[in-house]
Amino acid sequence: MANACFLAVVRLLAALCLAALAFVVLFVAIEALPTFEEVSLSDFLLSGEWMPVDYVGATSFGIANFVAGTLAVSLLALLFATAVGVGAASFLAAAADGRVRAALLPLVDLLAGVPSVVFGFVGIEVVTPAFRHAGVSTGSCVLAAALVLAAMIVPFLVSSVTESLMEQSRRYATSSDALGVSRWHFLACVGIPASWRSILMALVLAAGRAMGETMAVMMVIGDANLFPTLLGKGESIAALIALEMGTAEVGSTHYHALYAAGLVLVVLVALVNLAVWALRRALVKGGE
Repeated sequence: MANACFLAVVRLLAALCLAALAFVVLFVAIEALPTFEEVSLSDFLLSGEWMPVDYVGATSFGIANFVAGTLAVSLLALLFATAVGVGAASFLAAAADGRVRAALLPLVDLLAGVPSVVFGFVGIEVVTPAFRHAGVSTGSCVLAAALVLAAMIVPFLVSSVTESLMEQSRRYATSSDALGVSRWHFLACVGIPASWRSILMALVLAAGRAMGETMAVMMVIGDANLFPTLLGKGESIAALIALEMGTAEVGSTHYHALYAAGLVLVVLVALVNLAVWALRRALVKGGE
């Protein structure tokens, strides 16, 4: 009886989570639809002109630069975070002894809980001055935002990948020790290949976090409607919404266009998840 009640509660909670997600997506979609009564979908997605207020005799709503900025910052951050995160997790799993691991893992988890605005302040005080000294005019650029964002998602990757590598180590430790295999050789040839599913899922979650991050990116990217270049300014979709939603008149095209931009962000995150799911399925079939 207790098991049946527990199962019913779990199913109810799962259904509520799905219903909440569906409600959010539906609400954003309904608020976004009025945009396309005045702006064509192609202009909205492919144009880089964003002028929500009629200063020059016409308004324009094109988010191509914001989409490009979101993808550029997120992909760069994932690239940096993957290299550092998997490397740190490999050290914790293969080289660190039990006491060092027990001391460092709680610190990693604590770092993962630091508010994003704190990372933004560090970016303003440390990262952007370094870029100014390197010759970037204001120090704010896409690369600076990617570095700050990478620092935010590294703790999550380290925690997830370390747990997966430790699980593989516990599973095969006796056999590898009996064969005289070194820890690093075991990790490179067995641990990481056997943990690729967990690493891939951690990257998916990190990608969702990176694409939706607002404050830290907004504080160091420069917030300019420009096509992103490595040392140039840019702006992400999340930063656009955070900067302009408070000044957009409710019911205006500007207001609905910001919801449409949010819907595009949701679709991008969903596409990333679908692509990784398809890749994982293909790899599983290829390994059979």
